Amino acid sequence: MKSEESPSLNREGRGGSSRKNFILAMLVILGIVTFLDRINISVAGSSIMKDLNLSAAEWGWVQSAFILSYGLMQIPMGAYGDRHGHRKVLTEIVLWWSLFTAFTGVAGGLVSLLIIRFMFGVGEAGSSPCSTGVISRWFEKHEVGKAQGYVWAASRMGGALTPFVVIPVMAWLGWRAAFWLLGGLGVIWAVVWYIMYRDKKPTPLQLPRGGEQQEASPRGGMEGVKWGPILHNRQFWTICAMYFFYAFGSWFFFSWFPTFMELGRGFAKSELTYAVAVPFIMSMIGNITGGYLTDKLSAKYGLKVGRKALGTSSLTISALCMFLAAFIPGKMAVFVFLSLCFGIFDLMLPSAWALCIDLGKQHAGAISGAMNTFGNIGGFFCGILFGYLVQASGNYNLPLYMIAGMLLISALLFSFINPTKPIVE
Repeated sequence: MKSEESPSLNREGRGGSSRKNFILAMLVILGIVTFLDRINISVAGSSIMKDLNLSAAEWGWVQSAFILSYGLMQIPMGAYGDRHGHRKVLTEIVLWWSLFTAFTGVAGGLVSLLIIRFMFGVGEAGSSPCSTGVISRWFEKHEVGKAQGYVWAASRMGGALTPFVVIPVMAWLGWRAAFWLLGGLGVIWAVVWYIMYRDKKPTPLQLPRGGEQQEASPRGGMEGVKWGPILHNRQFWTICAMYFFYAFGSWFFFSWFPTFMELGRGFAKSELTYAVAVPFIMSMIGNITGGYLTDKLSAKYGLKVGRKALGTSSLTISALCMFLAAFIPGKMAVFVFLSLCFGIFDLMLPSAWALCIDLGKQHAGAISGAMNTFGNIGGFFCGILFGYLVQASGNYNLPLYMIAGMLLISALLFSFINPTKPIVE
């Protein structure tokens, strides 16, 4: 049965390296677009709340409507991409979420906003697991951490760019126009991806221990996911739990962070550009550095140091920074400690996603989708609990202590993962 990949994509040496660079560049751009579309509603949060007359608790539900669908669809989208090929699936999902990004700009109240953001999350759910699936097909074992680092750094760059895009557009045309503008970017990416990308058969990195290549499906994915052995594996559940508590903290930055800085610590709209952008830039640096570190340390000292030790230490230090951000009053203090927190705990992110390839092999997309599902369940609870805690206490600092505790639990769980023992034999 013929594969979709063209002969030119199989050439080794300079041609193969050029093709991988192009694929990584496309995934980097996708990471930027993904977070531009995701963070824009957080930057516009106070304006939307005022315009649509939403309370803090109601705004928490708006934030979590996206996180809920985003989390629930991680496993189906990861498996769908593995099975049917990432050329088709990424094209479909990017077009889908771009449409609902634009629809956000026509929301008239709480109910319509909840429905639109839920449907938006259905599409964005496939971005991370399908990107991981592409990386697992095209990159060798010693390259996957670096590749993941660039992709996740790009997503943070998208978050850093968002206030510079959204705030001027809001000031000129209103918050609704910002969503219409950003919806068009995804359409352009999807067209280029469908024209230029071709699916690739799994490399030996994703093959079972026997080493023989399974026949790829007609659409470029592997046939079936071995959920029985996966669900009976303790490491699978440890990874999922670790990511649940990590994402409880990370989703604060993706949902409540701009609103917290504005309403909780008194930053003006004009100050939000740097107050939001700098922590995301720190996160971008953390992802790139973490990607290089996890590959270098793994090559020199083994996966237990390169993946496990790096992840555990990063999460522990970031928990301390989150605690200090809540404990020390003032605008500059919270800016500094939250910037450090975001940058340091994202040092572990390439390690976590590389673990899905190390331990998941041919099912890397499905494993990463499952991990991200649990992460987004954590984010769902963060978005809702943050809103209710603020509404009940009137204190925006109180939820930060809760988040610091969650990061400490994530660090503890990361220390129990054995990256040398595959989930699927």
